[in-house]
Amino acid sequence: MTQRCGDTLLFRTPPVIAAQAAVGGKKEGEGPLAAAFDELSSDNRFGQSSWEAAEKYLQLRAARLCLQKAQLPEEKVRLVLAGDLQAQCTASGYAMRELGVPFAGVFGACSTMAETLGLGAALCASGAAEHLLAMASSHFCAAERQFRTPLEYGGKRTPTAQWTATAAGACLVRGSGAAGVPVLSATIGRVCDAGVKDINNMGAAMAPAAAQTLLHYFADTGTTQQDFDAIFTGDLGEVGSTLLHELMHKADCPVENHQDCGCLLYDVAAQNVQAGGSGAGCSAAVLAAHVLPGLVERRWRRVLFLSTGALMSQTTFLQKESIPAISHLVELAAPEEQNGGNT
Repeated sequence: MTQRCGDTLLFRTPPVIAAQAAVGGKKEGEGPLAAAFDELSSDNRFGQSSWEAAEKYLQLRAARLCLQKAQLPEEKVRLVLAGDLQAQCTASGYAMRELGVPFAGVFGACSTMAETLGLGAALCASGAAEHLLAMASSHFCAAERQFRTPLEYGGKRTPTAQWTATAAGACLVRGSGAAGVPVLSATIGRVCDAGVKDINNMGAAMAPAAAQTLLHYFADTGTTQQDFDAIFTGDLGEVGSTLLHELMHKADCPVENHQDCGCLLYDVAAQNVQAGGSGAGCSAAVLAAHVLPGLVERRWRRVLFLSTGALMSQTTFLQKESIPAISHLVELAAPEEQNGGNT
């Protein structure tokens, strides 16, 4: 049974993440989490003819590795929820053309992983889906060509800019009773526009959305940050993380246990990624490679995972629009905690 409380869905019989996989490129293979990835490549084209085709490969590879780990044939997958940063989610669409299973494309920009996971958990909790894949991806070169300038242009990157991850993450979600990491609840975010117009400062645009969703979740559930071992945000980077802490302190709700996927994926001081990582594949890969294994190994008992997304397009940016943002949240627990948390 699922209970609605404000913006939050409480799963009284929690669905579980039964398997996960993370795939990354060259820079991800040089970062602090390299050993935790299921597959890495020093070739960011992954043997493909274009950056866009490379991202399709990334997503397809993550899906198949996830299913292999679960020992589940592709034909048993009942639904895939997936998204990316390419126009019309083409990386996901082309990947699913090869996988050949029911597919619903989801776009939440860099918030896509938490969005697909939250929606997938709701579908599995209701009995509407079983053996569901929730996934997201991004590719640095494809994103730069679409949103900023082609790499050949050699444009200067500002200190507030972030490095779009060349990565994909996939999770297999099943109904309650299966073995895996329980999804205890999910909060659907609201669009938040702080008036930021700088396309090279996504952290500032997204941090208010993360703070808004966190505050809504705490109000909906009667919890505080002290109820969680860690609160993971997706790709706020150093600039956005600093701003999130300022906003939460201002709301009298500090989050000392906060960690950001954009800061975890890379060594900001050594890897020339400016303010840290970003992209739909950033939080997706960190979730699959770092957060979920940590729960399975009992390094954490209960965590919040928020992906954050900037919802502009290359057209709205040229029209001088401000950048609306959104953040979606899922609550996860160690496998032994299936009857804990909000249940």
